[in-house]
Amino acid sequence: LQLVESGGGLVNSGESLRLACATSGRDLDIYMIGWFRQAPGKDREGVSCIVGSRSSDTRYADSVKGRFTISLDDTSRTVYLEMNNLESGDTGVYYCGARAWGSRDTCVLGVRAINYWGQGTPVTVSS
Repeated sequence: LQLVESGGGLVNSGESLRLACATSGRDLDIYMIGWFRQAPGKDREGVSCIVGSRSSDTRYADSVKGRFTISLDDTSRTVYLEMNNLESGDTGVYYCGARAWGSRDTCVLGVRAINYWGQGTPVTVSS
């Protein structure tokens, strides 16, 4: 599975961005796909995830609940992260990650669970 992120940029607090993770390779219904971010000097952390076979099955970090929305477009094989009301604390490099997922459980936000990574796209929120 190959992952390529896009959509990052520089915005002001309160503004919005939509990130895209274009995938290629095997069908997404055998994976869980997530968005992760790494702020300068900090560890990478999970932001949101979605189960490829059950697009209504999503999870969000507490810090982004109500502001971010993850979605999957089967036709284009793309996973989106809609980010609204951005804050300076959202600044970082955003990575798309995935792992094979045959479980009926909800997806997980643990970085160590991920087998496939994209190259990342930077997001800077200016206050």
